[in-house]
Amino acid sequence: MGRGPGQRRKPELPEAKLARGLAEQEQTPHPALRMLNVGYGNLVVISRVIAVVAPHSLPMRRLREEASNRGKLVDATQGRRTRSILVTDSDHVILSALNPETIAGRLSPEGSEGSGAPE
Repeated sequence: MGRGPGQRRKPELPEAKLARGLAEQEQTPHPALRMLNVGYGNLVVISRVIAVVAPHSLPMRRLREEASNRGKLVDATQGRRTRSILVTDSDHVILSALNPETIAGRLSPEGSEGSGAPE
């Protein structure tokens, strides 16, 4: 049953638009969910990382201690020596056994696949 040339289409209800929008979101992966390997199979969402710093200075040691007291410290070193600290926008502090230069290289678009070759 088609519409005639002069007939208008019924407006769509907001609930139908919402349901259709949710279905489309489930099918397409979110582009901001690119992951960063911080060592030993541990991954962090790249868009959440604010800083990558070396852990040796006293302010960074304090940052680590305060995050531990607040329950916001994530140890991704797998028992190895901490070589870098990642700070996220959610105020979490992540410890990694990789050097800050290595992580910075993985954050760049060229190093996102781990091969170092441009995409």
